[in-house]
Amino acid sequence: MIAHQPEGVKVLLGGLLIDGNGGSPVKDSTVVIQGQRIKAVGDRSQVVVPEGAEILDCSNRVVMPGMIDAHLHLQKANVAYFKNYQLGTILTTPQLLLLYSLRSAQIMLEAGFTTLRSHPHFMPFEPNSEWYGVALRDAINAGLFPGPRLLSAGGYVAITSSHFDLIASRTLPRFPGVTADGPWALREMVRKVLRAGADFIKTCLSGGGGTAQEEPDIRNMTQEEIDAIVDEAHAFNKPCSSHCFTALSQKMAVKAGIDVIDHCVFTDDEAIELMAKEGKYLCPTLSHRSDRAIEERMAHGAPPDVIAKMRKLQPYCYENFKRIHQAGIKIAMGTDTQIEPTIGTNAHELELYVMLGMTSMEAIMSATKTAAEAIWLDKVTGTLDPGKFADLIVVDGNPLHDIRILQDKEKITMVFKEGELLVDREKGKSAGVLRQPVYRGGAY
Repeated sequence: MIAHQPEGVKVLLGGLLIDGNGGSPVKDSTVVIQGQRIKAVGDRSQVVVPEGAEILDCSNRVVMPGMIDAHLHLQKANVAYFKNYQLGTILTTPQLLLLYSLRSAQIMLEAGFTTLRSHPHFMPFEPNSEWYGVALRDAINAGLFPGPRLLSAGGYVAITSSHFDLIASRTLPRFPGVTADGPWALREMVRKVLRAGADFIKTCLSGGGGTAQEEPDIRNMTQEEIDAIVDEAHAFNKPCSSHCFTALSQKMAVKAGIDVIDHCVFTDDEAIELMAKEGKYLCPTLSHRSDRAIEERMAHGAPPDVIAKMRKLQPYCYENFKRIHQAGIKIAMGTDTQIEPTIGTNAHELELYVMLGMTSMEAIMSATKTAAEAIWLDKVTGTLDPGKFADLIVVDGNPLHDIRILQDKEKITMVFKEGELLVDREKGKSAGVLRQPVYRGGAY
């Protein structure tokens, strides 16, 4: 069927359609893109192909929503760039890290991720660290550089001697105001971060695994403090996420009304039941403690005690993921990519989910529909439905048969963001404006 439509309409014909909603794939599909949005989608025999539209043959390909990583740290000194990540973190200026984060964002787009939710990088010596991630988002939105849709937390909202505070060496001086204590001081910090333009608030309720100077079961703030942070975020219509390694921190987060719980390395039956009952979203971030990540961190300067700690935590991460999945808790794909894993390998997270009991369709939904819901973007992205942004990828291979295909960037043949074809490997088109960085020696 042919009908007249304005110029600029694109039609993807013939692909196996995985729309992100979890239903059966459509074998011979048509996706009509008009401007930034999806105009029509469905079986080829039922969708009108507009006259004069640009036709893109997707036969023998899979068409699916662009993926979402709901938890990564673009401004960290990733192993892709630095021989020693600790020196990279300390010696590289925030301004230079911002440029690295631009390239990281573009690498992610080229790997099929059309939306990223970037969590902060703690900089104790930088009083306005929240500005950098927001500036990157604004530069992409302004069209200065191609890149994925980016949500930025700006800066951390955390107490003194919290896990976030201890990520940086305790010997480094802290600029006044990079941490706060007490409910009213933390409310002020939330307001400051939001004034800088943050899309969401990130805080911390427990210890963590990336440092040797703390234990995971350390409580990072009082209930009154987390209540104040979440209430302040919601007062400004912004979501709030929290680092929660332990059952206690998860219970505190749910009681406070948190939107997304991160990590969940340890848990218990009561916390799992509470998270499921309250419909909370959880980012497991398994990639960060995978064998691959541990090896990469070890090769790039991690102290032996940190490596030992990460190896000790891994079995708990995997076993508790199974319990969380079986309990029906909503899982939003997030990797915690920072120092490692190597930027652009984020779809490895989905392989881990399948290895631990998810179906391939469930894993895909965790990186599309469910992730979009978790970060409050489900009205505009996450599934291929009429009216939503045309954020989609074309894959040479079927991830329902082998989820690992999504890790092979060469198999991601096309990437559309808001209707614009930013990556087309068949025509040699890349989203990157900077060359792939290569470590060439030097101090770090």
